[in-house]
Amino acid sequence: MSTATVARHSADPTGPAPGTTPRGPSTPSTWERVRTWAPSSRYLPVLTTAALFLGMFGVGGLRYEGFTDPQVFLSLLLDNSFLIVLAVGMTFVILTGGIDLSVGSNVALSTVIAAKTLEMGWSPYLSVVAVLLVGTLLGTLMGLLIHYLDIQPFIATLAGMFLARGLCYLISVDSIPITNPTFQEWAYKTVDLPGGYYVGYTSLVALATVAIAALVLVRTRFGRTVYAIGGNESSALLMGLRVASTKVGVYAISGFCASFAGLLFALYTLSGYSLNAVGMELDAIAAVVIGGTLLTGGRGYVVGSLFGVLVLGVIQTFISFDGTLSSWWTRISIGLLVLVFVVVQRLMTRRQP
Repeated sequence: MSTATVARHSADPTGPAPGTTPRGPSTPSTWERVRTWAPSSRYLPVLTTAALFLGMFGVGGLRYEGFTDPQVFLSLLLDNSFLIVLAVGMTFVILTGGIDLSVGSNVALSTVIAAKTLEMGWSPYLSVVAVLLVGTLLGTLMGLLIHYLDIQPFIATLAGMFLARGLCYLISVDSIPITNPTFQEWAYKTVDLPGGYYVGYTSLVALATVAIAALVLVRTRFGRTVYAIGGNESSALLMGLRVASTKVGVYAISGFCASFAGLLFALYTLSGYSLNAVGMELDAIAAVVIGGTLLTGGRGYVVGSLFGVLVLGVIQTFISFDGTLSSWWTRISIGLLVLVFVVVQRLMTRRQP
């Protein structure tokens, strides 16, 4: 060992010993990373709703035999596939700080248009295109009124609600059965799973819609603009973002999702009726709020809305398994949950600087 090396080691006794390789900072173990992991605060509402759903499902399993059977969960997805799609569109609107009260009537109008056109002998594919075009056009019209005429979303979509419901009665007052073979084939189509279980085709379509919407919101400029408008529309304008096209776009998406949900509802009931989906817009809003999306806009995820719909579905499943409770307990439970989540949202936003 040279004299210079000994001198350097004496000057810095904490350094590595002569002839050894310096060691970098110690890497925490996997257990240490797991033990100290904490989710970001922006994900807490979604995680809370997911935990609520799992907790309710677990309690149902303890209380009722067969409640936790995988097929019960798969049936839950099937029975609420149309509401999942409806909640996706509503999430886009609420993220901008708006509201859409027309979606329930849009669902009913879509079922009536589908049933009537099929009864007239239209191709089922052409019928689907007509339904989606009408629903998207209705949503776009309301978006134009809201942005360019500065009409409050509540008023504009309330008018859209009455318009769509009135068109239902103009087309047909009576229920129209759907007997088209292709449509019935779509309605009964399932995918077999191991263990003798099956998942409905409409359930997969609904989950695919959630996945696509999540990617749009997180990975595209349109999605980032949606969050920016909900956070502060004036700031979004100053940043040069496309506020006008985005605001109109979210209502067009809501109209598209409502008409798409109407098609799924028509597949579920195999009929079109002007009184379908009465109050369904409130269920969609409730699911979005329970899923953690702020009513003031700017924060929320479509995955949270998915769990919000599942929470509503579990409440209905509870009542079905019990057999002695009135169906009105569903509305009471949903009302209490929405109230709790709105109060929590208010407290959380007050704490923010």
